[in-house]
Amino acid sequence: MANEGQKVTSSKELGERLGISAAQIRKDLSHFGEFGKQGTGYQIAFLRTKLGKILRVDREWAVALVGMGDIGHAVVRYQGFAGRGFRIALIFDSDPTKVGQVAGDMTIMAVDRMAKEVKARGVQVAMLCVPGQHAQSVTNTLVDAGVRSILNYAPVNLSVPAAVRVQYIDPVIELQRMSYFLH
Repeated sequence: MANEGQKVTSSKELGERLGISAAQIRKDLSHFGEFGKQGTGYQIAFLRTKLGKILRVDREWAVALVGMGDIGHAVVRYQGFAGRGFRIALIFDSDPTKVGQVAGDMTIMAVDRMAKEVKARGVQVAMLCVPGQHAQSVTNTLVDAGVRSILNYAPVNLSVPAAVRVQYIDPVIELQRMSYFLH
């Protein structure tokens, strides 16, 4: 909306764009304070700034990417991170033939350097693109190095401390969710 030059919006318009009710928009926003005034709507710039702070995307997060197979390469090529609060800062792989190669504008490092590099750069977010059999050991190393959020593409459930958040990406589950709506 801001990119379209719009200055003000309503809960109705937000709801239409997001596919939820205006009442739900108002209810959800009310959990975090006051964002607008009845009858005048929401100032988009203010709403964007406040929501950015709430969601903690008002800064750039350095991300460690582990695993440079097909998924890892696709993630590195993805242009959607730019300007959205995330930057791939470190890339690791266990395959000696990949270590030292350039992916994007970064050099792939050996996983045995992962703990040291993640700690040194204060990285708290990681993307796990490794085979399932390696996911837990890589996770343990990342968590010990200070990572607190992991986006996991590996097809396994990970055991992590309560303070660490894992988000699982499983295309089959997403397809199953979608197939429910097919009649």
